[in-house]
Amino acid sequence: MNTNPRLYTLNFNEAKTYLWAGAFVLCNLVLPQVFHLIPQGGIIFAPLSLVILAGAYKLGWRVGLIAAVASPLVNHYLTGLPAWGVLQVMTLKLVILALAAGLTAQYFKKVTLPLIIGVVLAAEILGGLGELALTGGITATLQDFTVGYPGLLLQIIGTYIVCKYI
Repeated sequence: MNTNPRLYTLNFNEAKTYLWAGAFVLCNLVLPQVFHLIPQGGIIFAPLSLVILAGAYKLGWRVGLIAAVASPLVNHYLTGLPAWGVLQVMTLKLVILALAAGLTAQYFKKVTLPLIIGVVLAAEILGGLGELALTGGITATLQDFTVGYPGLLLQIIGTYIVCKYI
């Protein structure tokens, strides 16, 4: 019996790519609304990142990339969040996360906690450097680790469960 989870690499010429990306964008409209019921919930849990990470790891970097670019834009235009000043940084960080997750899954073809931890840490470091370059301030960059660590843990555990068992 094969116990390895199925990981996919969908291409840009497949309708499934856009259907899944659309489903993730829809999830990213609903999930942040739930987390924003908690004070500072968006900052603490980074709900967009959870969906992008799990989606890109399970279905490939192309699906993740489309959802990473579209989710913050659709959210901003429909809900006003993320704020315009944060939109550029958030999109950059989600794109880095999607590429890191999708390419890692494609290369290693397995789901392990160390791989997912590596993806999250690499994306946080690269995204933090990008944020630092765009904003010039280190406070928001460090906030991902000081305030947002529950979200990082949720991303790691949630992605592992989704990719391994769903």
